[in-house]
Amino acid sequence: MSVRGNGKGERKMHERIYDYDRYNDLGNNDKIEDLARPVLGNKEQPYPRRCRTGRPPTTKDPSTETRTEKPHPVYVPRDEAFEEIKQNTFSAGRLKALLHNLIPLIAATLSASDIPFTNFSDIDDLYKDDVVLNEEGRKEVKTNQFLTNMINQVLTVDDKLLKYDIPAIIKRDRFAWLRDNEFARQTLAGVNPVNIELLKEFPIRSKLDPAIYGPPESAITRELLEEELSGISVEQAIKEKRLFMIDYHDILLPFIEKINSLPDRKAYASRTILCYTPNGILSPIVIELSLPPSPSSPSNKRVFTHGHDATTHWIWKLAKAHVCSNDAGIHQLVNHWLRTHACMEPYIIATHRQLSSLHPVYKLLHPHLRYTMEINALARQSLINAGGVIEACFLPGKYAMEISSAAYKSMWRFDMEALPADLVRRGMAVEDPSAANGVKLIIKDYPYAADGLLIWSAIKDLVESYVSHYYSGPNSITADVELQAWWNEIKNTGHYDKRNEPWWPNLATKEDLSGILITMIWIASGQHAAINFGQYPFGGYPPNRPTLMRNLIPQEGEPDYISFLLDPERTFLSSLPTQLQATKVMAVQDTLSTHSPDEEYLNQLPHIQRFSFSDPEVQLLFERFSAKLDEIERIIHQRNKDIHLKNRSGAGVPPYELFLPSSDPGVTGRGIPNSISI
Repeated sequence: MSVRGNGKGERKMHERIYDYDRYNDLGNNDKIEDLARPVLGNKEQPYPRRCRTGRPPTTKDPSTETRTEKPHPVYVPRDEAFEEIKQNTFSAGRLKALLHNLIPLIAATLSASDIPFTNFSDIDDLYKDDVVLNEEGRKEVKTNQFLTNMINQVLTVDDKLLKYDIPAIIKRDRFAWLRDNEFARQTLAGVNPVNIELLKEFPIRSKLDPAIYGPPESAITRELLEEELSGISVEQAIKEKRLFMIDYHDILLPFIEKINSLPDRKAYASRTILCYTPNGILSPIVIELSLPPSPSSPSNKRVFTHGHDATTHWIWKLAKAHVCSNDAGIHQLVNHWLRTHACMEPYIIATHRQLSSLHPVYKLLHPHLRYTMEINALARQSLINAGGVIEACFLPGKYAMEISSAAYKSMWRFDMEALPADLVRRGMAVEDPSAANGVKLIIKDYPYAADGLLIWSAIKDLVESYVSHYYSGPNSITADVELQAWWNEIKNTGHYDKRNEPWWPNLATKEDLSGILITMIWIASGQHAAINFGQYPFGGYPPNRPTLMRNLIPQEGEPDYISFLLDPERTFLSSLPTQLQATKVMAVQDTLSTHSPDEEYLNQLPHIQRFSFSDPEVQLLFERFSAKLDEIERIIHQRNKDIHLKNRSGAGVPPYELFLPSSDPGVTGRGIPNSISI
C-alpha cells in the first residue's frame, strides 16, 4: 500500500509513491497570462493520466498545479529516476544539459539576428561552420566541463563553434528531398510512416460539422485525379489499391484559425493523394490545402499538382513543405508523444501499484518500463510545456497539446495500437490467416511495416510462450487478483477518460493477456524506436521536414506573388523556420535520436533478465527470443541490399535500419531499446 499513497500531499524526491493526476502542470499563468494552458484529462479534452506530484495549486487557477522549473527536478518515484550520471554517459543529464545550457547559448548567440535562411548555402553552413558562439557562450563551454562533454557527444565543437553532423537524408544525395518520389518514400520508410492510409472511397468527405467548417466535400475532383492517373478511372485505381492518402484535414482544421493568429505561423490543413505505380514507385499527385471558411469563401480550399512549368513547380514545392509541417507536428504530438510516451505512463504506474515485484507479469514488463516516467517528467518541464521547445519550434505553437488531446479523443484505441490491427485499420494490410501475423501487406515494399512485423512476431512468440508457462489452468487468468486489479486500474483510472469505451480487451484468457502484453512491449520498444530514432536523420535538414511554416502560399494578385516570381528560392526559405528555430529543434532532434552508452536493447533481454528467473525453461525463452532478433537483423540487412525494394535501396537511398535491434551509442538511425528511455 505504501507505493500507492493516499492522493494527498506534495510528493518528496525520496518517496516511492505511484499515483495518478491530470495534465494540469503544462502552463504557468501565475508568471505570465499568455502561459496559461488548459487542463488535459476531462470530458472536453481527454488525456491519459500522468504521475501525481501533488504540488500546490496556482494562484490564478486552482485547477492547475504550480510548476517545478528547471534546473530543479520534477518528482518521479525514486525507482524511476535516472541512475547517477557518469562521465561520458548521456541519459537524462545529457538532455537536461542540452535544454538548460546549450539551447540558451544558441538563443543568446542568434537572438540578435534571428533571421530566415536567405539561401540554401546558409543551411549547408550549419554542417560546416554552424553556430559561432558569442564570448559569453565560449566562456560557458570552457568553464562547464559537463556541458563540454555533453556537447562533444551531441555536436562537433571547438573553441568557437558548434557544428551539426550531416543528417542521413542528405549524406548520400543532397538533392533527394526535392524529388516527389522521396517525399512519398518517407511516408513508408521515414520517421513518421504511420499515417499513410489506403484510399477506399471517393469522393473524399470530411467528418467535421459543415455548419462550422463548410461543405464536407473535398476540392479534389474526379477530373483532377484522372488527369494525373494516366488514363485510368478513379474507381479502377481504388479497386486496384493504387491510391493512398495522408489526411490531416479533420484533426487540424479546427485549430488553423488560432494557429494562424500566432506570430510567424501560417498553416493549412492538408490532404495528400499518392499513387502507387506498377513499377513499385509511390508518388504524390494531388495536394489539398484548406483554411477555415470565411464569409467571402465558404469553401476555402486550394488544390495543387506538380505541373509542368517553373512557377507551378515552385508552388508545388511550397505545398509539399506545408504538408511536411503538418506531418512533423502530428508525428511529434500524436504518434510520438501521445501514443508512446503519454499512453505508456499509466501502464507503468499501474504495474507498480497493483503487481508484486515477484509477479510474472511484473518481471516480464520491468525492463520495458525503464526511465520512461523520468523522461516524461522532463518533457513536461521543458519540451511540451507552455513556451517550451515544442511550442516554440513546431507548427501548432501554444495549441500543441490541445491537438494531442483531440487526437486522443478521436482516434486512440488500445486495441488498434497492435501493429497488425493498425495496418488493417489504415488499409495498408488485409487479414490473411495464411500469412505471418495474420495480415498481408498491400504494398510489399513498406519498410516500416515489413520490418516491424518481424519484431512484432518475435515479441508475440516470446510473450505467448511466457504466458503459457505461468498460466496453465483454465481459470488461472480470472483467478489472479493482482492481474485483474492491474488491468482494471489501467482502463478505469490510467485512461479514465476512455474508461467506458467498448473496445477495451477483456482479460479472461491466456490469449487476452498475451495480446495486451504484446501491445505494451511493442509500444515501448519497436514502435517508439521506429518513430523516435530517425528524428535527426530525417529532420536534421530543415527543408526536408520543416517543423513549421511562416507564410501562406502566395496567390496571383497579392503583393507577395510578385516577390515570389522574382525570387522563388527566397520565398521558399523565408517560409521555413528561422535560423534560431531550426537550430533549436535540430539540437533537440539530435539528442532525442541518440543512444546512450548505458542503453539496454531488446536483444539483450537474456542478459538483463538473468537474475530475475531461476527457471531454466524461462531463461531458454529469452535466449530463443534473442536468437530470433539476431536472425531478424540479418534479414533486414538482406532487404536493404535487395535492388527490387526501391524504398530502402538504390542510388542515394538510405537503408531502412530503424528496426535493427542492436546499436552503438550515438545517432545511428538503428537500435531498439527495451523502453522509452529518451
